[in-house]
Amino acid sequence: MSGRNPAPRRSYGGRSAEERRAERRERLLAAGLDLFGTRGYAATSIERLCATASVSTRNFYEEFSGREELLIALHRAINERASHALATAYAEAASVGFATRVERAVRAFVTVTASDPRWARIAFVEVIGVSAGMERHRLSWHGQWEDALLAMIGEAVRRGEAVDRDYRLTVIAIIGAVTNLVHHWSARDQDIPLDEITAELTRLILAALTR
Repeated sequence: MSGRNPAPRRSYGGRSAEERRAERRERLLAAGLDLFGTRGYAATSIERLCATASVSTRNFYEEFSGREELLIALHRAINERASHALATAYAEAASVGFATRVERAVRAFVTVTASDPRWARIAFVEVIGVSAGMERHRLSWHGQWEDALLAMIGEAVRRGEAVDRDYRLTVIAIIGAVTNLVHHWSARDQDIPLDEITAELTRLILAALTR
């Protein structure tokens, strides 16, 4: 649990204690993104995070119980952003054909998770094998993605756009394909245009869902 040592409420330099604390937290999140997303989680110490964020270790422990909680916060942030972007893109394309809705949803997800290779590394690489707690967190998000995709597919089935069958295993395979392809892109210094990544994933999903 974070925030074990609440900061005093005095104002300083025209900013309240809450504002200064929020700024420190943002600097720590930015440092975590940069260091976990480039050097890697295992190679990054709390001392290095604090030096990069220009905060003290005491300030660090006011916000996070340790490196793992910071990594969880970053992983949650990228998944929340990607989930919102995908759902919004899909909903805004409600009046167009299924293929277009899929393409726009895929593009939204890829744009959020892959445009910055640091986010891609945190989302798909650095959270693997950290701890049992991290694995529960990761699988919880995996389950949320499964539910979201199954809901979208169910809508397509009702509209006669997708074959009516059990898609649970298909969704797991789609999630695996998406995460591996985006990770492959980020690990190869982005030498493949994101438009090609989006197009390939769209073709794969449509092939799995339609006749």
